[in-house]
Amino acid sequence: MKDTRRARVNLGLLLAAALVLVTIDHRSVTESPFGPLRTVGTTLFGAAESAGAGIVRPVGEFFETMADAPSARAHIERLRTENQRLRHDLAAQSLDRGRSRELRRLLGVAGTGGYRILPTQVIARRGAPGFEEAVELDVGRADGVRPEMTVLNADGLVGRVVQVGPSTSTVVLLSDPASAAGARLEGSNEIGVVHGVGENGRLVRFRLLDSTAPITPGHRIVSFGSQRGAPYVAGVPIGVVERVEATPGELTRIAYARPSADLTALDVVGVVVQAPTRDPRDALLPPGPRKTEAATPPGSRKTEVSTPGRSGSRSPAPSPGPREAEAPRDRREGL
Repeated sequence: MKDTRRARVNLGLLLAAALVLVTIDHRSVTESPFGPLRTVGTTLFGAAESAGAGIVRPVGEFFETMADAPSARAHIERLRTENQRLRHDLAAQSLDRGRSRELRRLLGVAGTGGYRILPTQVIARRGAPGFEEAVELDVGRADGVRPEMTVLNADGLVGRVVQVGPSTSTVVLLSDPASAAGARLEGSNEIGVVHGVGENGRLVRFRLLDSTAPITPGHRIVSFGSQRGAPYVAGVPIGVVERVEATPGELTRIAYARPSADLTALDVVGVVVQAPTRDPRDALLPPGPRKTEAATPPGSRKTEVSTPGRSGSRSPAPSPGPREAEAPRDRREGL
């Protein structure tokens, strides 16, 4: 466009007109005559601006996202790592609390029974030459562990030490088919032998030496003890009888018991490094079912009925003859 006199005059007139319009609009006190025109302009230009912003904003956000993507991925990885760490810490704290409870229970059992124990932890389940079911402990010769020591947990008998290394030791479980331990019925002197039957430690077999001795489901079994407490100390709960086999004409009776200790989920255990000076008998057994009183007519004498599986009052067994009285001693030395 050429810079001519006419163009300059037109530009001046347009500027003057615009100045006049602005002045009139500004000086209008009540209502400006250009109000409707301003509303129309605002609507048109506002719509155009919104449409432009709607197109430009996603594009800008896309470029911002692309620019921030590396830092966002790094932030996500940090959050994921932190989450895993917190989850691991929570699981570890829960496990430590559980082990602490088991240790307190184990020490309580040892104090009640008069055993001196070495608390330890099961670190692996492994086989041993000649045995199918065995576990490895994180204590060994340097800690005072020797072969043929009793191993128990807060619930009952676990097994015995068969191999000892400098810092680890191997324990054959009570459930191993090659395992055998002298046992006694709760509340009596009837003894027998407990053998493992495998089955992942679900049951053990109890062979009662006196075939005439009463034994029913619910009776509890404790360890009879070995000479000088090796390999088994006395008084440790072994299990609860679940079923009794009929053995007519046999010299012994056979029952199957559920082990007191969960032999498939062992963690905190104790190695008995010194046997008690006195047999704790049934002191380590938890309280059994309460005795009930048989219903009797008024004025009649009440008769106590003892439930199997509880130490205390029970009908006394017949007094053994001279020959039978020596049997427990001979059997104990044989076990």
